[in-house]
Amino acid sequence: MSPAIMLAAGEASRHRPLIITLFSVFVAATLVITVWAGRQTKDAADFYAGGRQFTGFQNGLAVSGDYMSAASFLGIAGAIALFGYDGFLYSIGFLVAWLVALLLVAEPLRNSGRYTMGDVLAYRMRQRPVRTAAGTSTIVVSIFYLLAQMAGAGVLVSLLLGITSDGGKIGIVALVGVLMIVYVTIGGMKGTTWVQMVKAVLLIAGALLLTFLVLLKFHFNVSDLLGKAADNSGKGTAFLEPGLKYGATGTTKLDFISLGLALVLGTAGLPHILIRFYTVPTAKAARKSVIWAIGLIGAFYLMTLALGFGAAALIKPDEIITSNKAGNTAAPLLALHLGGVDSDWGAILLATISAVAFATILAVVAGLTLASSSSFAHDIYANVIKKGRATEKQEVGAARWATVGIGAVSVVLGALARDLNVAGLVALAFAVAASANLPTILYSLFWKRFTTSGALWSIYGGLVTAVGLVLFSPVLSGSPASMFPGVDFHWFPLENPGIISIPVGFLLGVVGTLLSKEVPDAGKYAELEVRSLTGTGAH
Repeated sequence: MSPAIMLAAGEASRHRPLIITLFSVFVAATLVITVWAGRQTKDAADFYAGGRQFTGFQNGLAVSGDYMSAASFLGIAGAIALFGYDGFLYSIGFLVAWLVALLLVAEPLRNSGRYTMGDVLAYRMRQRPVRTAAGTSTIVVSIFYLLAQMAGAGVLVSLLLGITSDGGKIGIVALVGVLMIVYVTIGGMKGTTWVQMVKAVLLIAGALLLTFLVLLKFHFNVSDLLGKAADNSGKGTAFLEPGLKYGATGTTKLDFISLGLALVLGTAGLPHILIRFYTVPTAKAARKSVIWAIGLIGAFYLMTLALGFGAAALIKPDEIITSNKAGNTAAPLLALHLGGVDSDWGAILLATISAVAFATILAVVAGLTLASSSSFAHDIYANVIKKGRATEKQEVGAARWATVGIGAVSVVLGALARDLNVAGLVALAFAVAASANLPTILYSLFWKRFTTSGALWSIYGGLVTAVGLVLFSPVLSGSPASMFPGVDFHWFPLENPGIISIPVGFLLGVVGTLLSKEVPDAGKYAELEVRSLTGTGAH
């Protein structure tokens, strides 16, 4: 173990009461918010959409809280600290993706649906098959995303509490799972939204503090910061140029294109982001919330430059890798070094930033779990199993039980993924969302000829292709950084399947529609078109 990590563990040990207090204060505060919101949750509209009472600014803050996950704070900082310029590509992709959501999805989706993506598809297609497909896709995408948050939680708390055993890390992942189940089952969308708003403020404030301290360390001279990062990385000027991670071979260049496609197109298909558009009263407020989110998220991603390059400048790469081989602890270690490795301030800053990061994880897992449990209850249970005859009370009850099941699955998979880079894991969720959800949403909203068969081909085809390629990629096996490093059953060379699975999803939607003998209901499409563009008849 490197000296810095030993000192970090020592400081964490000395100040463990402070660390535990900070964590406990946040968890207690969010539980109070959740219980308060839970008492105001009267019906399904409250549970799924927060009663549609949030303003554009409030929802924009919550959306940014939902989006700035462990991948943003821990994963991107670690990727930049280890790979320089190529690591920052995650920030660019995550931010640019919001333009697709703003221009193509936010307003029409808010006008056309009620609680879930399945509502939009079922408006002019056969309800049971498309709702089943939409629910299945939502749950799969959410679980991929949850893997990243669980992995981040295990790494973060292990660093602070000095836990090195696999059993201890798995215990931490299980604790996060229990907390997220409590948040969603008690608070619903109202509780989750308020937790996300609080978390967004904390995260931006924490990132702003670290950015200021990094720039202060280098007398606000960015050139000195970048120069020191390049020297300290051991890579020289290559650290500041494209190609360190994604330019060595033709395969890595393809992986970069695949990653870029997944990031840019994935946001508009992420279930936990899509359901946020239903929490506002009008389409105008949905559009305004996206604009607020772009501003807040853009400012945050600019600060990830200071976090990543600051970590590269102040901490040796082997020290970051020793702490976590995927680089997920770069930001907390940066806080320790900025405050002073052997000082009280260092330990206090480490504990504070880590508590903020833990808050980030709790808020995002709550949003993801709510999205997947809502889709199961509303699309699969109420409209497929119960054939539209379920009461609101039964539907909300099903959502709460689904939360428990999804939480359990996420804990098991998160424990297996604890050593993978969280930004990379999130990129996989983006790829699956862009392959299965986005083509179907766009075709449904903008293609008159689109049919139920086209929707099923697109969702299931994109989903199976994306997940299948991930299963046989280096993410799962074949390299020391894989989920199962001891075996090798990979044959797909890329870490992200987007370059194959996204075109397949779009293509299968067209093929399934053209091969179908189904005649689309022109009247229903006309109604959907008017409703999506004007908001007439929207819930």
